[in-house]
Amino acid sequence: MALQDVCSWQAPNTQGPSPHLPQAGGWAVPQGCDPQTFLQIHGPKLAHGTTTLAFRFCHGVIAAADTRSSCSNYVACPASRKVIPVHQHLLGTTSGTSADCVTWYRVLQRELRLRALREGQLPSVASAAKLLSAMMSRYRGLDLCVATALCGWDRSGPALFYVYSDGTRLQGDVFSVGSGSPYAYGVLDQGYRYDMTTQEAYALARRAVAHATRRDAYSGGSVDLFHVQKSGWEYVSHDDVCVLHAELWEPRKAEEEASEAPP
Repeated sequence: MALQDVCSWQAPNTQGPSPHLPQAGGWAVPQGCDPQTFLQIHGPKLAHGTTTLAFRFCHGVIAAADTRSSCSNYVACPASRKVIPVHQHLLGTTSGTSADCVTWYRVLQRELRLRALREGQLPSVASAAKLLSAMMSRYRGLDLCVATALCGWDRSGPALFYVYSDGTRLQGDVFSVGSGSPYAYGVLDQGYRYDMTTQEAYALARRAVAHATRRDAYSGGSVDLFHVQKSGWEYVSHDDVCVLHAELWEPRKAEEEASEAPP
């Protein structure tokens, strides 16, 4: 007690409200500067990329992503997790700034848990997407970068929403986000069907991410595959992209060799 008196230390107020993120205009910038203008001029300009995808089909929602986190030309982490569970029936793919994505998913987990305690049931996927969109839209223009696909199963069945940090919210059946998304869309547009079997959906997701990692320098590592169904989400597999590349190209090479062989 004597040391506390000397240092004038006081115990924190645990009964008061918990601290929240700062207000949109409360970021630490030089006095007299507009936060949005300052960040646009002096903020870090580091290129980053990824490949994430999600699609809805008759047996649930598939989410897949690569595991390479890049910072300009530097591979910051070859084994990052870009599919983040929110609760047993909801998860999301993350693309953008890793710190922003993790922070906002923690905020979303907290808010959904509080709503579940107040209302006695978990909010729907649409409500979760609307909540995340509304919270992030307050920081529009402050260099926040979060692009996510919320994949879940609620009382209405499988649901899929795309949410961006500027407040954009879209509902759909197929989404791919990141620098490798154009290559993934090429595979998805060719092979996607709503009435696919579960194994066909797994193969399509792996093939789409593997093709994207082959063409996009910012994507690579491995492919994480998740399946959201009525009983909850399931972590299906973790496959090295080099192995997937070999499996995808072996049949094509065999066909080429057979066509070039003399009759």
